Amino acid sequence: MPLCGPKLSICCTLLSVWGIIMLSILGLLLKYQSIAFIEDLGIKETREDKAHPHKSMAELLKEGGEKFDTAALNCWIAAGLYGATFFVSVFQFYRNMKSSSSR
Repeated sequence: MPLCGPKLSICCTLLSVWGIIMLSILGLLLKYQSIAFIEDLGIKETREDKAHPHKSMAELLKEGGEKFDTAALNCWIAAGLYGATFFVSVFQFYRNMKSSSSR
């Protein structure tokens, strides 16, 4: 039983492929702590951090590492969801082609 038409299933398949590729690469960049994403992680520096820079630097690096890892995991989860969407879309396309050929 098809849930969507052939054109919509092709569109969802292509968008899913793009989402998988983009989010996988983004997850890898975050896992390896690309400095380009440092502003997006929301790490705040307080007055105490400025008063004791050596003490807070280790804590800041630890917090930053944890946030990078969390963001990378979120990207990989989203890529997995796009993978599920990909398989549903391909199945829908297959069902549409099968039902149109049987007519």
